[in-house]
Amino acid sequence: MIEFEWKPDKTDKTPIYRQIVKYISDKIAAGDWVIGSRLPSQRAMAEAFGVNRSTIVTAMEELISYGILESDFGGGTRVKSNTWSLLMSQPPDWNKYIQSGPFHANIPTIQAINKLEFEPGYIRIGTGELAPELYPNKLVAKIFRRMPEIVPHLGYLGPLGLPELGRALSERLRLEQGIEADPANILIASGSLQGLQLISVCMLKRGSQVYTEAPTYLKSLQIFQSAGMNLHGIPMDDEGIKYWEMKDASIDSLLYTIPTHHNPTGMVMSEKRRRELLNFCQNKRMPMLEDDAYGQLWFEEKPPRAIKASDKTGSVIYMGTVSKTMAPGLRIGWVVGPEAVVQRLGDVKMQTDYGASSVSQWMMTELLTSGDYDVYLAGLRRELKDRRDHALDAVRRNFSDMATWSKPTGGFYIWLRFNKKVPIDKVFREALQRGVLLNPGNVYDYIENHAIRISYAYADPCDMTKALEILASIVEKYY
Repeated sequence: MIEFEWKPDKTDKTPIYRQIVKYISDKIAAGDWVIGSRLPSQRAMAEAFGVNRSTIVTAMEELISYGILESDFGGGTRVKSNTWSLLMSQPPDWNKYIQSGPFHANIPTIQAINKLEFEPGYIRIGTGELAPELYPNKLVAKIFRRMPEIVPHLGYLGPLGLPELGRALSERLRLEQGIEADPANILIASGSLQGLQLISVCMLKRGSQVYTEAPTYLKSLQIFQSAGMNLHGIPMDDEGIKYWEMKDASIDSLLYTIPTHHNPTGMVMSEKRRRELLNFCQNKRMPMLEDDAYGQLWFEEKPPRAIKASDKTGSVIYMGTVSKTMAPGLRIGWVVGPEAVVQRLGDVKMQTDYGASSVSQWMMTELLTSGDYDVYLAGLRRELKDRRDHALDAVRRNFSDMATWSKPTGGFYIWLRFNKKVPIDKVFREALQRGVLLNPGNVYDYIENHAIRISYAYADPCDMTKALEILASIVEKYY
């Protein structure tokens, strides 16, 4: 018969029943009480531990739920331990598991932004998505009313996604960008961010060199770093990335570029630089990843065609998305590349989520083939242009003596560069205290910078004016 030489510490803050659970678990884990051993009655245990019987009942119920103990038909209790129940007898060291995973954590500033964007009370002047009021509710409602007539089912789709959407995108890419891509060359992804992840995990060796513009959106993510890639920032001039500074570019490297309405600077790479960059990469046999998330959001005039349009050797992988033109919640993007590459990405995608949303894919197919999407885009461009002009006016009024910037010709962003070494992290924290959430430029760069990415796509124009006045009053203290 099991005997007890221990009593719970009634001065300890730990509940008595929890002390009893731990004591019994430890005895079983140490091998002192073997499987099949019978415990005394609940009354006897209550007397031995000097506690109420109800406390014993609570402890026994928890131990039984863990699988450590079991009740006899005669009302007694026996030890029934196994590996998993012993592991469950104490909370696991989750930090050990968290820290051993391969995916790197975001830097603290990005984590804070990701959290605070979903809390009320902040004017969000850095958010890279369309404002809720710009979402085309009437157009989407119109599409959904037609859905029962056009959607045969909402089952799983093939590795490349909905064939009808693939055909619609193939036609659109040919007409809009001059990109010749059969549906077999197009993978429908759950947003272009998933395209980046798929490429990082199944196409590049650990230790590969990934070149980007400096600054760049990719630096704010941990996708390639978590896959063991080494990122290198290449500076830009007025025409785009200075490709000739990629000294060690080779077949074992990759270039990631956002040539049109660059994130975060808003820059558009010149047509001449696009040709030169493509020639450089092809001569080096270095693949290129072209991110065209903002390419359709031009204002005064269309930008140069995508680099992919001039690619005759299959060296460019092209990515697009509706996260910036419609809504990120639709989770629809596409990856265009050589058929073998796309098939490989599709196979890995099936192992991760078994396909992007069927509803969203059918909806986008209807939007693209009906002509409604182009009508909507024309109106969206006008609205974004007005918001850009309003934001630029506010920037001029508040920062003309403190910063420089360029007038964006499309996209979402104004890249505000301060003339002095402003402590951006302090500005970020002070702005939060005054109800303004911004995106500091140092999360996009490889070196210290003194800039802020301003997005005119999200904040209401009146709120934008207020927020920039607050920001200017904070920055002035450092001049």
